[in-house]
Amino acid sequence: MTAAELLIAVAVPAEAEAVRAGLAPGAPVRVEPVGVGPAAAAAGTARLLVLAEAAGRAYRGVISAGIGGGFPDRAAIGTLVLASRSVAADLGAESPDGFRTLDELGFGQVARPADPELLRRLRTALPGATVGTVLTLSTVTGSAATLGALTTRYPDAAAEGMEGYGVAVAAHQAGLPFAELRAISNPVGPRDRDAWRIADALAALTAAATALS
Repeated sequence: MTAAELLIAVAVPAEAEAVRAGLAPGAPVRVEPVGVGPAAAAAGTARLLVLAEAAGRAYRGVISAGIGGGFPDRAAIGTLVLASRSVAADLGAESPDGFRTLDELGFGQVARPADPELLRRLRTALPGATVGTVLTLSTVTGSAATLGALTTRYPDAAAEGMEGYGVAVAAHQAGLPFAELRAISNPVGPRDRDAWRIADALAALTAAATALS
């Protein structure tokens, strides 16, 4: 009997190519780009999960993987971050008393924890990875002010990306284990494209892919 596949959802084809390059031949893994941002990621992942289930080949779990920004002193460029939880950091409302999350407004949850067993296996396979909160943002952080606000609100934040929470919601609604992996391409904070090392992050993603099967 063929083993159920693990779905690895990435944002763009370059990330998919990086992950595929590191997978062992014949690994029961499917890697698919689902789009940039939480909405595209949620919709794209949900569609893949529904199609697989309808075809009688439901996935055994879902990993959101890709490059991302690392919070200073938590995750350096070229390193890996595993999410203990994926948080929709800008989902909420502004108020005279400051930002209020969706939870505080009573409309839902902004945090989705990683599946404990899937996270445990990834930590064992990737012992050098930092484990912490990974923030999902629709707008990449580009200023010291935003960095300060995020670190105040989420002092355990290790990385930021644009898709994790969306993928997590799709996996949760399908009843599947979820985890998130980020390879760090740049520091979170004032936007400086000269400091970005996308090739290094993609190489780290390829090296980590051996643990994703």
